[in-house]
Amino acid sequence: MIHPAYAAENDRSRERLSHLMTRLREEDLKRTVESGWTVATVLLHLAFWDRYCLALLEGWERSGYVPSAANVEALNDTIEFLSLSFPPQRAGELARSAADLIDHKLEQISSDLAQTLEESGRARILRRALHRNEHLDQIERVLTLS
Repeated sequence: MIHPAYAAENDRSRERLSHLMTRLREEDLKRTVESGWTVATVLLHLAFWDRYCLALLEGWERSGYVPSAANVEALNDTIEFLSLSFPPQRAGELARSAADLIDHKLEQISSDLAQTLEESGRARILRRALHRNEHLDQIERVLTLS
């Protein structure tokens, strides 16, 4: 189980995402954020990284922790490419679903795995709110301008 403060952060960011999804219209999903991505691409990005972290955790539970590096830029470029052919309205559903899944998994992982991730500098996997909130801030700034 992760630290209760991390779980609370993750819960708040997941609720923030859900609330945002109730306000988004189709034209909002096509708006461009400062990164040059659309809102839908940002949501798919969140969905991908939450599911990626879930896959890592599940693998580490089966086989033990093995550090691995990801080429973040290449993965993000791939997400952007795939988002171009993806229905924008599905992006939010996937982001919400992925957030639910990873946060639920994080509440169930062993204290040993959580400690290992902390000690190896991978606390961001445990604190999904950090990543979510960065991108929710981007989206909300764009929506405030409209």
